Amino acid sequence: MDMYSARAQALNQVVALALIAVFVTALKTNVGIPPTVIVGASALVGFFCWRATNLRRPITPLATTVLFLLTTAALHIHMYEEHSALFGPAMSRLFGIAFPDERFMQIFVFALPVLYYLTAIGLLLRVPLAGFVAWFIFIGPGIAEFTHFIFPLITPVLEPANPAPIDAVINGVQMKGLVNHHLTVTGKYYFPGLYTAILPMIPGMCAVWWMFRNRNVKLAA
Repeated sequence: MDMYSARAQALNQVVALALIAVFVTALKTNVGIPPTVIVGASALVGFFCWRATNLRRPITPLATTVLFLLTTAALHIHMYEEHSALFGPAMSRLFGIAFPDERFMQIFVFALPVLYYLTAIGLLLRVPLAGFVAWFIFIGPGIAEFTHFIFPLITPVLEPANPAPIDAVINGVQMKGLVNHHLTVTGKYYFPGLYTAILPMIPGMCAVWWMFRNRNVKLAA
């Protein structure tokens, strides 16, 4: 069956929606609602962008793969800052969710990169579903990183007026050293990952522009 036939396109969309449902459910269970909303919304936006561009035909696989790998490479630099400054515990203090750094590492640093590598291979082989994953990265860990600039302005759920790190048990998980990054309390405009958030946004936005610009260009066989 032609990978880009109408039947294949329909099948790929069903699989993509199933992946979104599984991923959103896993995030809600293991992390909490706020990150799930951000990631889930990014996945849905990526899904519709994929439908409008490279679901129907591949778009210069080599160039698409390069943009994808540039975005994920920048994302890894960004995640290093998040890990170093304890993004997960900071989110726990902010939203009252159980997001220890160990869970952040397991999901975003070790599990998801396996998907990234397979996606790069899929893009080069012109596999339609790989285009969906690439779009998810361009929109989610790419453009949606702007949320880091909003987090310092949000009042934390846990002890918002207390400037000191706190310990708490959240959903049965013992959390320690939860730092308050609220601007009005600390006087410092910062949240873990803020300094490097722009890095994956740059190739992510370039990829979005490039993909739409070339969506009608026919690829030679």
